[in-house]
Amino acid sequence: MTPHVIAVARDDTHRFSKVPAEEITLLKGLGVEGDAHCGETVKHRSRVKADPTQPNLRQVHLYQAELFDEYAEKGFTVGPADLGENITTRGIDLLALPKGAVLELGREARVEITGLRNPCAQIDAFQPGLLSAFICRDANGKLMRRTGVMGIVLASGKVRPDDPIVVHLPEGEHRALERV
Repeated sequence: MTPHVIAVARDDTHRFSKVPAEEITLLKGLGVEGDAHCGETVKHRSRVKADPTQPNLRQVHLYQAELFDEYAEKGFTVGPADLGENITTRGIDLLALPKGAVLELGREARVEITGLRNPCAQIDAFQPGLLSAFICRDANGKLMRRTGVMGIVLASGKVRPDDPIVVHLPEGEHRALERV
């Protein structure tokens, strides 16, 4: 399956879920136009409280729809924009990408992956018990966070459902994603 966008969303206030849209505009160095997390410096409330001058490495939140299918098998109903993601994808394992991978989204937009979204208690407020579905351990016992990836906008552009995604891996040794 060719990697592609299945949904896009934004929200101008800090709510857990976002509002699905027909298209979003990514702004270089800022994030999603009209989204509460758009800006050069961090916009997530807990991080602003700690240090409002830190760079915004969480301008865009991406999530792979394949995980929705897994959660459905466990009795949860989760769909695009429900988890606060801006871009929902299909056909690409976002969690397996290395830090610094660049995604071409549609014809113009480019997003560099900076790290993993850290799961929070709001997930259980959305659906009780869902947080435990997001956090698991791999075969070596390492904690796995399955709440999507975060990125920064390298090139502005519109992103729409059905847009293709092209992955460019960084040169040199690949570093695993860590929470940002």
